[in-house]
Amino acid sequence: MTGQRILLTGWFSFLDGEATAGDVLALRRVEQALDRAGLPYDTVWSPGFHPEALHFADVRPDAYSHLVFVCGPLAGSQVAWLHEEFRACRRIAVGVSVVDPEDPAATGFHLVLPRDAPGAVPALDLSASAPIGRPTPVVGVILTHGQQEYGPRRRHAEVAEAVTRWLSGKDCAPVELETRLDTRDWRLDSTPEQFQSVLARLDCVVTDRLHGLVLALRTGIPVLAVDPVAGGAKLTAQARACDWPALVPAERLDARQLDRWWDWCLTSGRAAARQSRDELLHGPSRSSLQGLVDALAARPLRSGRSSR
Repeated sequence: MTGQRILLTGWFSFLDGEATAGDVLALRRVEQALDRAGLPYDTVWSPGFHPEALHFADVRPDAYSHLVFVCGPLAGSQVAWLHEEFRACRRIAVGVSVVDPEDPAATGFHLVLPRDAPGAVPALDLSASAPIGRPTPVVGVILTHGQQEYGPRRRHAEVAEAVTRWLSGKDCAPVELETRLDTRDWRLDSTPEQFQSVLARLDCVVTDRLHGLVLALRTGIPVLAVDPVAGGAKLTAQARACDWPALVPAERLDARQLDRWWDWCLTSGRAAARQSRDELLHGPSRSSLQGLVDALAARPLRSGRSSR
């Protein structure tokens, strides 16, 4: 080992660990401090989270003078493993929770700078002062796996798989939504107003559902719609009724089409969605409701008898 080099680790580094938003922000705060101090470092990631990054399998312990463990609890065999694997390094834990001060996972560190520990004054979590990144679009994702009535024309599974795979590569905050209401399940909305309150806070909606399209537009939110039925069905018809252009047929579903309408929804589509909202709520009715009223007024039903 020549010179000083630091290896940054945490629960986000272990194969069986996990990366939480708080952990990653705490790591960024530590990286920021080391950058400002001019201290060289590498960061280890779980291959399940960052497949192309540095992993423990790639690390030579003798290449590092220090190991720093960032955030999370000091407990368990995975943390204890670090002390054996990096026994030649000076090991420091920062921004961590010490559950049991006698746990080997905790006692193996040369220095522990906790956020909380028995008998210690709590310190602010590192994530609170982490660098503020660029906000990303918040995108509602409304997909259906039903609609069995379309039989062999159904492409729902293929559409859902393609759309979600494509979305996973987008820099956005996806929010999975369900149009079904339920007064007993806390995870679901129980009124249309609750559902639309969620929609109103989004930047865009990606959906293969008719009501995903209509309810987003009546809220003024741009929609990237994908019709999951070969040849087009009710979603295509409704997009036409709403004069909404951002529609991809199942037969033409690919990343290029999705990217094209994604970019449009997040730029020109914002104004178009607000215009659609105004037309839907305040413009002339294009629904079949007047036909219903006319039919009922023209031939009232006799009391107690059905008309055939």
